[in-house]
Amino acid sequence: MNMDDSSASYIHMVHHLIEECLIFNMSKEECMEALSKHASVKPVITSTVWNELEKENKEFFEAYTRNRDQRATDMEKRGRIQFREKGNKD
Repeated sequence: MNMDDSSASYIHMVHHLIEECLIFNMSKEECMEALSKHASVKPVITSTVWNELEKENKEFFEAYTRNRDQRATDMEKRGRIQFREKGNKD
């Protein structure tokens, strides 16, 4: 295996790990942190591969970001409703 093959294999592994992050609905920053901590992948590598995936799959990442933003908004609303409900019970 030459250097090009091992580099391509490493990038493919990072790509796969990023896909796993996407399944868990992680942001780019959360993915960079998780791969650094759990797979010893430098954040700059994760960021570079993520950026390339974004370029190649623009529509997917636009929808993914909208979905993440909507989920965050929905969770915030639910939190406020639950807070109000607890406040009314006391």
